[in-house]
Amino acid sequence: MSRIYYSRDEMFQLNRDRLLERGVTIEEIAEIAYNQQAKYNDNLTMQVCIESVEKILSYRDIFHIVQLAIEIDRLTEEEKFRSPIQEIMRADLGMFGIDEILGLSIASNYGVIGQTNFGDIDVNKPGVVKRLNDEGKKTGVCHTFLDDVVGAIAAAASTRVAQIISENEAMRESKDSPLRPSLK
Repeated sequence: MSRIYYSRDEMFQLNRDRLLERGVTIEEIAEIAYNQQAKYNDNLTMQVCIESVEKILSYRDIFHIVQLAIEIDRLTEEEKFRSPIQEIMRADLGMFGIDEILGLSIASNYGVIGQTNFGDIDVNKPGVVKRLNDEGKKTGVCHTFLDDVVGAIAAAASTRVAQIISENEAMRESKDSPLRPSLK
């Protein structure tokens, strides 16, 4: 019997490996997060964005979504679904929306800002998201779910980076000023 439980390190490795099999690197995802946040922070580094992507890829819910999304795309390429869903997923029909639901599920782990960041990425399709979307239009290739999942991981990483920066700033400011008395 196959295993069904994995450690965070194993989930990260399995997600990274599946993404690599589909031609997606952690650095490409981190680049989108970096570009979303760099305009707000001059001191942002790619390393912080890479670490955020890696952390997100180790979460159980994200693990399940990444694994499922990649399998759906793979099975669609192999024409394993029945009509009409096979044709709908193969065409990446704009009105389908289930792929965006998986993306929103990932992004919602980081609240409304995560969802907003995902919406921006989904509409503007930066970097690897555009590449996946364009490749998915070719015969024999399906990235219906992958482009949204990758975009959502980037959005979550972007939001996580913003949260880290905000927390660091709050800690720095709290050292420079006395605490305010609490309001009752």
